[in-house]
Amino acid sequence: MATRSADETLLARALVDTPPSDALNEQILDAAREQFVTFGLRRSTVDDVAKRAKVSRVTVYRRIGNKDSLVSACLLREYRRFVADVDEAVASLPTIEDRLVAGFVAVLKHIREHPLVGGLLRLEPETLLPFLTLESGPAFLAMRDYLADRLRHAQRAEGRPETDPTPVAELMVRITVSFLLNPVSCFELDDDEQVGAFARRYLVPLLSAR
Repeated sequence: MATRSADETLLARALVDTPPSDALNEQILDAAREQFVTFGLRRSTVDDVAKRAKVSRVTVYRRIGNKDSLVSACLLREYRRFVADVDEAVASLPTIEDRLVAGFVAVLKHIREHPLVGGLLRLEPETLLPFLTLESGPAFLAMRDYLADRLRHAQRAEGRPETDPTPVAELMVRITVSFLLNPVSCFELDDDEQVGAFARRYLVPLLSAR
């Protein structure tokens, strides 16, 4: 397994840690989210975000950065909220298998229905792709490590032998991203019941893979 860089470690921590409140940054990110949801990424500029946030372009650059930084910051904030939703969905379930299935259902449902992430995936997936892939999307690594951490915690809670869940977590994230980017498939994943059945049949066995 490749050694994780310091940047990747910080990002994974940022995914689940609540950052200090900063009203101006939140104001800018709220404006960016509204801009991206309304017009997409291609048709949006830093100037557009600054105008919506009622701040100067320089303030946006100083506070957040360029357009790519704005997109990454918006997505990270949405991912952080999403993590809380998934944690809530699986918290009361007794086994790691049940948590995996419920988590996978929650992931697909949340992203499909999300006005920013789901909307961009439908309208301009090629624009969002760099923010979801391993090479250009650090969020991929953060999501993988978040899931691996939850699987590891479930192993300990159930007294199971501790094995490295990172490969399973990565496969799950890659499968999820694949279905989101290209929903055409022989698998029927139109509702929560179908998604849950898929996860139980094809993803749960990964937990015992060596």
